[in-house]
Amino acid sequence: MKKRLALGLCLLTLGAATAGAQQLLSLDSCRAMALRNNKQMNVQQLKQDVAENLRKSARTKYLPHVAAIGTYQYTSREVSLLNDDQKSTFPKLGTAAGQRMEQVVPGASSAPAISTLLGVLDATGQRIVDALETDSRNIFAGSVMLTQPVFMGGSIVAMNKMARINQDMAEHTQDATRQLTLYETDKTYWLVVSLRHKQRLAESYLEVVKKLDDDVQKMIAEGVATRSDGLSVSVKVSEAEMNLQRVNDGLVLAKMLLCQQIGLPSDSKITLVDENADSLAEVTPALAADDDDARAAAMENRPELRLLESAVDLSRQSTNLLRAGNLPQVLLTGGYVVSNPNLLNGFEKKFGGMWNVGVMVRVPIWNWGDVNYKVRASKGATAIANLELEEAREKIELQVNQTNFKVDEANKRQAMAEASIKRAEENLRTAEIGFREGVITPTTVMEAQTAWLQAKSQKIDADIDVKMAQVDLQKAMGQLK
Repeated sequence: MKKRLALGLCLLTLGAATAGAQQLLSLDSCRAMALRNNKQMNVQQLKQDVAENLRKSARTKYLPHVAAIGTYQYTSREVSLLNDDQKSTFPKLGTAAGQRMEQVVPGASSAPAISTLLGVLDATGQRIVDALETDSRNIFAGSVMLTQPVFMGGSIVAMNKMARINQDMAEHTQDATRQLTLYETDKTYWLVVSLRHKQRLAESYLEVVKKLDDDVQKMIAEGVATRSDGLSVSVKVSEAEMNLQRVNDGLVLAKMLLCQQIGLPSDSKITLVDENADSLAEVTPALAADDDDARAAAMENRPELRLLESAVDLSRQSTNLLRAGNLPQVLLTGGYVVSNPNLLNGFEKKFGGMWNVGVMVRVPIWNWGDVNYKVRASKGATAIANLELEEAREKIELQVNQTNFKVDEANKRQAMAEASIKRAEENLRTAEIGFREGVITPTTVMEAQTAWLQAKSQKIDADIDVKMAQVDLQKAMGQLK
């Protein structure tokens, strides 16, 4: 019992330790998790499946289709092959013949042989009437029909091309959603990294101003500094503490946003690989693409352009589909038909049927220009789609140029921020030496510390700007994958 209790406590402790452990995440792992958990990505995947099934459905229009039909019908009257006069005449054939014979030869019909013959004629006439009764008030019928399109005016070809284009559009939409998901994830990732480095900077700055405050308090006690100097430094300490608190809060919120994007609970404890880098310049390569290469890549890879190009193709195929309404249509037909009563054998109360094959041709003759109007409207829609495509190309070309320019500017700001840090560090070093030797006031030291803090913060911002400019360029070229 004691062993089981000890084992349970060990497992509970291990589980708690695992739950409280930090998850170390790289940019690639965050991207993969975001793609896996993004609901819009799942929606686009389902839409792609829908488009694929619709394309397969369109392909079946080329193939023969078979349908079975069964019917039952009750009618108040049956079909009659004889009219009413014939029904009353046939059973009296012998009687009518006897009357005619009496008119020609009186007493002839009373002879035994003649009388028997006339009776046979009456009975035969009645049997004929009875035999021609159809008893068709209860009608059962069934058929199996096969139809094979031969020429449908190009409508089936157009439908299949449209289905394929719709599938391509679903793929392009999924690609666009993928790139947007990666872009948003990258932005949040580097925001967390930036805030983490600013947190470390704020902590370092707080330690520096606290040390200065301690030194000034000692100088006040020795009478070599004024209480005004001490109050100024104390204010700087409070400002540094508030700044650190703001950075801490921003870091917590940024990590919560990143967790939401990658599908983790918002309170998950995560650590990013680039948080611990000594310098962000190590993870922000200053790269720029040649303008012509960047524009060519954007024209080839941007899913937005692929979508608009597919929209143009779809509009053209829609025109072809409408134009098919003015063209002849030819189908082969074949099947087997059964009925009860059997129409092929004197309406007997049995099922009987026959095979049939045929050709059906439909030729439109007059529709008041309905198809022509629709074709013209469709051509207008195609022209609109082409204009929108050209406009999108121009905007994307401008976006690529602007983004490439931003990359160059971010690289320059990064170099300038690096130079500013060197100057700020030298000024701070000189100010601290002068303060220790008593030739520089605490105010001058605080100014140097503030300048150092600003230079460091600007360097972090510049490094992140370089990385985000690079991400923007990749997205503008359609290469964010």
